[in-house]
Amino acid sequence: MTQTDKAAKIRAGQGFIAALDQSGGSSPKALRLYGVEENRYSNDDEMFDLIHGMRARIVRAPAFTGDKVIGAILFEQTMDRDFEGTPSAAYLWDKKGVVPFLKIDKGLEDASQGVQLMRPMPDLDATLERARGLGVFGTKERSVVGAADAAGIEAIVAQQFQVGNQVLSHGMVPILEPEVTISIADKAQAEALLRDTILKHLDSLPDGQEIMLKLTLPEEDNFYQPLADHPKVMRVVALSGGYSRDEANARLARNRGIIASFSRALTEGLSDQQDDDTFNAEIGRTIESIRAASVAG
Repeated sequence: MTQTDKAAKIRAGQGFIAALDQSGGSSPKALRLYGVEENRYSNDDEMFDLIHGMRARIVRAPAFTGDKVIGAILFEQTMDRDFEGTPSAAYLWDKKGVVPFLKIDKGLEDASQGVQLMRPMPDLDATLERARGLGVFGTKERSVVGAADAAGIEAIVAQQFQVGNQVLSHGMVPILEPEVTISIADKAQAEALLRDTILKHLDSLPDGQEIMLKLTLPEEDNFYQPLADHPKVMRVVALSGGYSRDEANARLARNRGIIASFSRALTEGLSDQQDDDTFNAEIGRTIESIRAASVAG
């Protein structure tokens, strides 16, 4: 199956994108929420084995199929591992009908001008070439907006598009993720600056090129509609950003044309101690609720 087939699934799929891309920094918290305390592992290798076990259990679940989960974002170590003896990206697409993406950012710089830019990615071209060879459709890169600072937001959007253009040059589709922190007092003002700055940069993309956007659920319903409707945007997806799953779903359902790409809200309620029947029932309810919110608009 080609990139064209995967693009068609992302454009038209009636579901959401699962974020299975917890990194080394966020994995301990994800494991604690899953019921795995730090005394269960003694080094990073053991920690990543446990987080991979959680991800494998999620994607094996009967409800985790392409009619509800149209895409999944993988951590690089997950891309390099197998699910049930099949390379992870191939398993997702060939066995589940789920389009694979890869998280490519290497973490965040210290805050400056109210934002945190992405750290350098010196090996990105080689990583993209390898990912494309494994059947990965696109990428995701995250940076963070912490204040309504016009210069900072311009810097963060410019960097996102710079990296996005590098991804496009490899025939892959980037998901740009300038996350607005949900707790800041000027969140609505930051969102206004972000939307207008993204629109300006979209106009500079060559005709025929498309990107995706992953954005914090906005304070004003349908605020990102101009982005969702833009001819150079394949899809807008929303992060849960610290909202509970119920709150994230409620906000998402009020925003037309935007689907979920939840991480923590996807794994909420799952536990290492659950037997398979209990686990599969819980993830099934979760997937159905996130899908329903994604298609409500």
